[in-house]
Amino acid sequence: MGSAPAPPGPFRPGFWRSPIRGPWLTSAFGLVLLLGIPVMFVTGLLSYAAYNPGLGPINDQTPDKGLLGFYLFDWPTHPSWLYRLTQGIHVTLGVVLVPVVLAKLWSVIPKLFTWPPLVSVAHALERLSLLLLVGGVIFEFVTGIFNAQLFYVFPGSFYTLHFYGAWVFIAAFAVHVTLRLGRMVRALRGRDPFLELRTGVAATRPEPPDPDGLVPVAPATPTMSRRGAVGMVGAGSLLLLVVTAGQSIGGRLRATALLAPHNRNPGSGPNGFQINKTAASLGITADLVGPAWRLEVHGAGPSLVLTREQLMAMPRHIAALPIACVEGWSTADQQWEGLRLADLAALSGLRTAGSVLVESVQPSGPYRSVLLRGNQIHDPRSLLALRVNGADLSLDHGYPARVIVPANPGVNNTKWVHRLTFRS
Repeated sequence: MGSAPAPPGPFRPGFWRSPIRGPWLTSAFGLVLLLGIPVMFVTGLLSYAAYNPGLGPINDQTPDKGLLGFYLFDWPTHPSWLYRLTQGIHVTLGVVLVPVVLAKLWSVIPKLFTWPPLVSVAHALERLSLLLLVGGVIFEFVTGIFNAQLFYVFPGSFYTLHFYGAWVFIAAFAVHVTLRLGRMVRALRGRDPFLELRTGVAATRPEPPDPDGLVPVAPATPTMSRRGAVGMVGAGSLLLLVVTAGQSIGGRLRATALLAPHNRNPGSGPNGFQINKTAASLGITADLVGPAWRLEVHGAGPSLVLTREQLMAMPRHIAALPIACVEGWSTADQQWEGLRLADLAALSGLRTAGSVLVESVQPSGPYRSVLLRGNQIHDPRSLLALRVNGADLSLDHGYPARVIVPANPGVNNTKWVHRLTFRS
């Protein structure tokens, strides 16, 4: 008994007619993703390590990481631009690869409509991996870009969704690469790339029929060459690089970061550099940071309650440090001035403190409490900052006091600090 005929529409072999679709073009886009996606995955894991998720629900509320937390370690404070580099690469590469992902999905879309949909157990497993791969790549790229643009429409925590989604996607990606790497290599070797990139529309011909069914059975007249397709995707990626990378690189290129969700011209003066959220948006009022504000310092000895004037009278230090955030944006080095966290640990009676709980006057919301580890406390550049670039902190930058730690994700550099609890 023969199999049932394919239903009308995209399941019919003659529906897909682009003459440039085939193994070589699919493999060319696949090679770029094979190189780029592992870099994105590793830098994403480094971002979670930088948040110190091993400290539990204070810094990172992604639950039950279990074996998936094998990579966690004390995030280093040297060099101070480390997080700026790794997260800048992660976000910028994610944006730049969008045209390649879309082109790759376009090139293999006939595979999503093969008929019959399942012919064997092995075929079913391959189809399942393909479903997880396509769904995973769309989910990860969409949620990542939404987060970078501060467009929070997630049904839960972005960090939880993105974390587990990344593991599902990378598992499907590994299976797909294992199954398809040999075919990709053969397809790339089967055609001269320089010849393909010199061939115009008039000379474009379909590739020979392939067992995967990517080459159309009834090709249409070409309206674009493979050279044009590669060039269009490359130009799209280059354009996205130009309008994105400046938010991480800084300097004069910051003006080109048209896709940056943050104010590229935050004003002039000592406090004229980027912020993530304003004091007003988080409910920080004058009553919370006015004359009645006090800093509490707890540890092994008697608790201290200090006014800002008392803090200003203590020996202060200067550190040139950037701020880098998970959304991919960063600032240039700013001259922060304040008290070393190590000195405050000594005042608390815990000179060799292993961690410190930093609490903000922020009324509610995530990251009003952050836990810093011992290596972060004892770096001489880690400060409770009171001033920046020779002036008092502005309210939006954390007045009357904020934490600044080298290589620390910006969201962990707590603003409007009112309590430090050092722990052994």
